Amino acid sequence: MVLFRQRLGDALRSRRTELGLTLREVSGVARVSLGYISEVERGQKEASSELLSSLCDALEVPLSVVLRDVAHAVAVEEAALEPTPITVRTRPAEVVASAA
Repeated sequence: MVLFRQRLGDALRSRRTELGLTLREVSGVARVSLGYISEVERGQKEASSELLSSLCDALEVPLSVVLRDVAHAVAVEEAALEPTPITVRTRPAEVVASAA
């Protein structure tokens, strides 16, 4: 099963590390507790829209970009989980000539 909150946490952590920021720095700018941000990044907590907005502001990235990236990651993961249909080919019936 694909969990949106895990992909969201991955995206936020990735952006934070791209910027070279610590949890403490993001926490100070976003005015969200360090522990809560850590739980969101690990996919253990659901983030409210207000929290996401604060985090995105602190990470200097539009919320729409984060949500687009997460939606893409979820779609890729869902596609990988889909069963691959197997096509069974049948041979045409053999025609046996009679000796008559």
